[in-house]
Amino acid sequence: MNPKIEVLLDQAESRYLKTEELDAFKHYAISLAQSLKTYELLREQEVAIFQPVADQLIKAFPDTNQELLERSLKNWLLILRHCAMAMLLNDRDFLQQNLLEWLKGLVQTHQMVAVETKLYHLLQVRLKGLLSPQALALLEPYLTQAQTTLLEVTQS
Repeated sequence: MNPKIEVLLDQAESRYLKTEELDAFKHYAISLAQSLKTYELLREQEVAIFQPVADQLIKAFPDTNQELLERSLKNWLLILRHCAMAMLLNDRDFLQQNLLEWLKGLVQTHQMVAVETKLYHLLQVRLKGLLSPQALALLEPYLTQAQTTLLEVTQS
């Protein structure tokens, strides 16, 4: 749960919330409802999101080992799932601690940065076509965090 909301709930035990506190709580509730809708859409549309991305990735890297492409697709499938959960929890640390540090090592080990970068861009295009601007705005910070973490591999 959002730490600010936890503080509000603690304060509400001894008094009614002030107007600005209640407004913050309302904003959180609305944001949570939007995050839930986005999460459900991603869950239900997972195949519709990734199949076109997979097809385009194979065309972009025809000489790359099929197993490596599949591994990259599985990586981004995991990333999207974890980004969706981090969005729902409103917790960037969840994404970093549960997936990205481990995945960063795999990308570096298999020297797959070019494939992962292309896959990220294909996924971005696909999500922009399927998600509303509001839903994309909720998910985007977590996808950007994943992309930044993975691309740091090339600069180190």
